[in-house]
Amino acid sequence: MKMKEAKCTDKNCPIHGTLRTRGRSFVGRVISAKMHRTVVIEFERIHYLAKYERYEKRRIRLKAHNPDCISASEGDIVKVVECRPLSKTKHFVVVEKRSEK
Repeated sequence: MKMKEAKCTDKNCPIHGTLRTRGRSFVGRVISAKMHRTVVIEFERIHYLAKYERYEKRRIRLKAHNPDCISASEGDIVKVVECRPLSKTKHFVVVEKRSEK
């Protein structure tokens, strides 16, 4: 995916800044982009219940840093990667915006 040609001055941008990424990565849908440079990502996972020998769907919601050069909005599908803690609840950063199917 092509990035915007505008100058990115965000020091916590993994592409143009100095933020290092590591660990886990997820793909999810942005459900809220109301905070400044922060988005809430949601995705589903399957959890096995041994007692009933069946699976159930569970949702995970993460807060992720949204750099200016990516600027994901509500409804976008994005890839997030783990990084150092950026705030009390923000430990992920958006690295790319994926095209919807």
